[in-house]
Amino acid sequence: QVQLVESGGGSVQAGGSLRLSCAASGYTYSSYCMGWFRQAPGKERVRVAHIYTGDGSTYYTDSVKGRFTISQDNAKNTLYLQMNSLKPEDTALYYCAARPLARCSGTLVFRDNYFTYWGQGTQVTVSS
Repeated sequence: QVQLVESGGGSVQAGGSLRLSCAASGYTYSSYCMGWFRQAPGKERVRVAHIYTGDGSTYYTDSVKGRFTISQDNAKNTLYLQMNSLKPEDTALYYCAARPLARCSGTLVFRDNYFTYWGQGTQVTVSS
């Protein structure tokens, strides 16, 4: 089993920055596909970014390209989401997710159930 715990959320003014962390514990694997998702009240959960830890390849949804960066620190078993130039529409509960031994590739990668482990979420609020 893999446990994921997000942290780093908070309140920030538009244009500001936050860095979210997702700490992994429990049974560990050599590589993962890991993702960040967000969900605002009354809206569907959407994918923000994902990364294949085996080679560092990344994906970003168009709305965050150039502003957000997904990264990992294998030594700390931690996934990060650096968020810059934040906008009010970025306000949401942010979740991290993981699929062990997956390459973030193939026909199923953009299905939410591709990810088999999920964190509890951390709140990000961006004010104008």
